[in-house]
Amino acid sequence: MDINFLKQKLEEEKSLLEKELQGVGKQNPLNKADWEATEEHNPETADLNTKADAHEDIEERHALTDTLEARLANVNAALEKIHNGALYGMCEVCGGKIEEDRLEANPAAKTCKKHME
Repeated sequence: MDINFLKQKLEEEKSLLEKELQGVGKQNPLNKADWEATEEHNPETADLNTKADAHEDIEERHALTDTLEARLANVNAALEKIHNGALYGMCEVCGGKIEEDRLEANPAAKTCKKHME
């Protein structure tokens, strides 16, 4: 397993996730791991229909932000394991090795194929 290749893939994914998060939210200044969805338009000056659309939009952005934030946390955890020389590539359920093809497909995988999330 080429750890440098997987680390590079994780760094690239981290960059993409952060860029996507910046497009739909803003980082909490007190907790850099926390992202908050932001509104696309200002509903203060809008009519009721536009306000309803804005409310629906912010709900969708919250869901997207939550998903991206969780993925980013997994990527950061994998990078931290690599950096600390910890148990990167080991299943968090059984402690066995995560298959190479699984790590190539998802370098942030926490479990082997038998214990896929």
